[in-house]
Amino acid sequence: MEDLKEIFEILLNSEKLIHYGGLALLLIVIFAETGLIIGFIFPGDALLFTAGLLCGSDLMVNIWLLVITVAFAAIAGNMTGYYTGKLFGTRLLNKKDTFFFKQRHFVTSKEYYEKYGGIALVAGRFMPVIRTFVPILAGTIGINFWKFTIYNITGAILWSGTLIPLGYLVGKKIPASIDNIEYFILGITLVTMTILVRGVLKFKKRAN
Repeated sequence: MEDLKEIFEILLNSEKLIHYGGLALLLIVIFAETGLIIGFIFPGDALLFTAGLLCGSDLMVNIWLLVITVAFAAIAGNMTGYYTGKLFGTRLLNKKDTFFFKQRHFVTSKEYYEKYGGIALVAGRFMPVIRTFVPILAGTIGINFWKFTIYNITGAILWSGTLIPLGYLVGKKIPASIDNIEYFILGITLVTMTILVRGVLKFKKRAN
């Protein structure tokens, strides 16, 4: 049990995850967060920022290799989510809540997509939980594959090409920031969660 707890602590802590698993584990987590139902538990935005911050250190690779490989992992993740929705979408719509699946997450993503259309696949990359369920929803409701692919690639490049360089620039301009990563992670988490909560409240207000 203690070993399992330690594994979860590593997976949910951006700095520890990169320290113990490097690029390989980072890509696996990004793939899971953007393609698997349980992926919403992972800290995607904070993870990319932290990886950018650590570029140039022994823990992380060259920034361009990082941006490209993360984008590919995110694209592959969304493709997996799309086909998950295509194959199991009807079951998911009727699935009861479990520890790893919450029906409210699926409903929120559906409302988000209905409001913003295809752009939700791009902008949703920057919203925790939403980025996990929107591609699954896209497969469920049968969005054209090629249209989905364009939005998928665009969103992945923007997500990877924004947060990683941002972390990299902060690390270069403020070297001491590497010793205070936890504060930056906390800040990013608060910003992304605030955006998510505001979005959910707007949806509820519109529904009433």
